[in-house]
Amino acid sequence: DRPEIQEQIYRKDDRLLTLLKDVYVESRDPPVRVKDGGGEHLPCKQEEKRLTKLGHLGDLDVKKVSKGKISIVEALTLLNNHKLHPQVWTAEKIAVEYSLELKEVNSLLEFFIPFTVKEFPKETKKAIKAT
Repeated sequence: DRPEIQEQIYRKDDRLLTLLKDVYVESRDPPVRVKDGGGEHLPCKQEEKRLTKLGHLGDLDVKKVSKGKISIVEALTLLNNHKLHPQVWTAEKIAVEYSLELKEVNSLLEFFIPFTVKEFPKETKKAIKAT
């Protein structure tokens, strides 16, 4: 609204123009970076896989696992086999059969025990005898 302010805004200042000519700006774009996370689905290294030994429970589990690992169904199967026939299914045989470390198989056999279902016979006698 005030004319003197408008005049100050549009007035040419030679001293400032000279200083502005001395300014040199150099701009560079940052180097192009590949976004992390784009290859999440790609494995870092090629893992060696083996087919699982599932038997009649094949539809319930995965078909391939990495060497040195077992599936749930395989774990239950080998634990049950060891429980039923410990002389045949030794830790050494299980380690070779399923491509596992012997130390890990020993830990597995020691700490993981499959459940046993026991049915107690129903008693037909009364608990309290009539007197």
